[in-house]
Amino acid sequence: MANENGAVDGKGAVDGKGAVDGKGAVLGRASGSAFPSVATRLMCDSFETDHEESHIEVDQELVRATGCAELLVNICPAHVYSLNADGTLAIEYAACLECGSCLAVAPTGALSWHYPAGGMGIAYREG
Repeated sequence: MANENGAVDGKGAVDGKGAVDGKGAVLGRASGSAFPSVATRLMCDSFETDHEESHIEVDQELVRATGCAELLVNICPAHVYSLNADGTLAIEYAACLECGSCLAVAPTGALSWHYPAGGMGIAYREG
């Protein structure tokens, strides 16, 4: 833990607020126990991609008119969205975590989003 001057101890912990140890595990606040990082935990999840139907569709004209493309790129924790050179919004729906963040911030009608068909999409393995 940090001393009274804010120095870091040999475990990499600072103020006991979830510092990362030398193995990439985050140290818990109270117990000091290690648990895997978010990236490590996400690798445990499985994805079943519906190759026939995307569960996300973009109205490119509305996205361009409202200027929300950059917002969608930035809000998505799975980096599903990216900007093409021509200014259109690209989607990699197979990586979607189905959190709904994009739908919550997108202007009405910019996205058509529904959960993937049964058995498709993400299967969380870490609670």
